Amino acid sequence: MAQPTSVALRGQIQPIISASLDSPELAAAYDNVGMLQFEHGKQLVALLHIARGESVLDIGAGTGRLAAYVAELVGDAGRVVAIDPLPLRIDMARARADRQFEARIGRAEDLSAFPDGSFDAVYLNSVYHWIEDKPRALGEIHRVLRPGGRLGVNCHDPGHPHEVRLLVSYAMAAAQTEMSPERGYPSLGISESELMEQLSAAGFVGALGEQRTFVDTFQDANAVVRWASSSTFGNFLNGVSNADRDRIVEMLARLLEVKRGPDGIRLERYLTFATARKPVPSLD
Repeated sequence: MAQPTSVALRGQIQPIISASLDSPELAAAYDNVGMLQFEHGKQLVALLHIARGESVLDIGAGTGRLAAYVAELVGDAGRVVAIDPLPLRIDMARARADRQFEARIGRAEDLSAFPDGSFDAVYLNSVYHWIEDKPRALGEIHRVLRPGGRLGVNCHDPGHPHEVRLLVSYAMAAAQTEMSPERGYPSLGISESELMEQLSAAGFVGALGEQRTFVDTFQDANAVVRWASSSTFGNFLNGVSNADRDRIVEMLARLLEVKRGPDGIRLERYLTFATARKPVPSLD
């Protein structure tokens, strides 16, 4: 995840994204609603074919649910290191840790705690769209991977926004707030083509990408807000007045009813999945 930042992207000034807005309530909520990320995280891990005895780095591990799952895959002879810049979530991850699973505070842009060639696989599950300096992060990941090591990434593509993002933008417009939708529901996502270019520029080979669709079910607007707030570690509608926030949530509730089915409000979410590997040096 990125440190507090404001950058220009596609000619627009993107919002400040702060890692200091997390709270015990948000961290606990994320550990619950984060099951959504956990499920598509398992799909990402499956693409890496992680084997017993391997060393794996989970970047942006949150509360460690997926890292604990990967620890079972690598077994007693393997090792999983989970890092995240949010201390409250790392505290929860440490509660899940065991002999082959370690959780520590850390950022993708600075992996100096790890020597060259430390890991067989690295993955970033719903994390890459929070990283400001993506080339630097990829350079660090390339360094800590062993030759032939695999990288897995899934991230938000701003050109194909989740349904909830569109509905929030409509609700903000209807509530006539001064904050732009991009600032109300921030992300530093990139397109699949941009991701492929960044992987190649960082020295990775064999890059493959695809977009996958997920359907999430929520009971009401408050559940959607709880998901968005905890998943953005407090950056959702940050800076909006209480009155404006109430109007936005009221408008969002009306819009969400159109999506209600027998089992609840169904919203589609879209993620780019990509894998690549660090090349093995030629013997020539």
